[in-house]
Amino acid sequence: MTDFWNRVLNQLVNDGLIAVVTVIGAEGSTPREVGAQMAITKAGDLIGTIGGGALEFAAMAEARKALVQKPREAIKRDWPLGPDLGQCCGGRVTTRTEVLNAADYDRVARLASDDRGPERTNLLLFGAGHVGRAIVMALAALPFEIRWIDSRADAFPLLIVKTATAVMTDVPINEITKAPSGAFVLVMTHSHALDLDLIASAIQRPDLAYVGLIGSATKRARFESRIRALRGTSESLSRLVCPIGLPGIKGKEPATIAASVAADLLIRREGLHKAAEPASFGVKTIERPTLMDLAQ
Repeated sequence: MTDFWNRVLNQLVNDGLIAVVTVIGAEGSTPREVGAQMAITKAGDLIGTIGGGALEFAAMAEARKALVQKPREAIKRDWPLGPDLGQCCGGRVTTRTEVLNAADYDRVARLASDDRGPERTNLLLFGAGHVGRAIVMALAALPFEIRWIDSRADAFPLLIVKTATAVMTDVPINEITKAPSGAFVLVMTHSHALDLDLIASAIQRPDLAYVGLIGSATKRARFESRIRALRGTSESLSRLVCPIGLPGIKGKEPATIAASVAADLLIRREGLHKAAEPASFGVKTIERPTLMDLAQ
């Protein structure tokens, strides 16, 4: 829900009224976690989501009623997902619905100023070719902060998504040295020699959470052979991921590769989060304030 409160603030400025639904309790199997939010305008437009399905539809209907009722007091509602809504999740969700108007502008503005989106994992992406571009687009709405590196000034598109920072450098290997602990590294440059140098450097850093190289099993074998010759050891080669992406997806089109890689990176990211605290893996931990935190 990146920029959720900024979008709510814009709607409040333009229309003067909006309802916000927040998940304040979740037990058992539920579509979204505590803290998930959505907002509904008088016209029925939706910002964010609390999981879709019957729960979201019912919460939207309740929010639309709240927008036209007076007094506009906050509504707390308990939703047993199975019996009441016919959802097979079987869990229970508690929501809080609050209608905001012009009097709430300062509160929402404070929330918007702190709304920096979800926790993000640092990703160093080497290479701005067709696949690199497709991967940046595929990750645009996902929780990654991308440092996009290439030695060619004209390699980057004119417009770049806000979650990516283009870095043009003649010494890209220095980016490996500067990478924060826990970062993901993905290598796909225009030069196999440069790929080799970057990979040989990255696998020497055990604190990097992921080191991926675009290419086939044959390319991996050749790189392993050359790195053994250079380093005299194969101890760190097991950390290299090549080929990249999900093994069940075989398409070679840039968009297909990008979808496969994005899914694989999400799986690996979630695995790391389950295994340890987010801060241990290069993740920016952000506490998202709520309306209740800033209640007057």
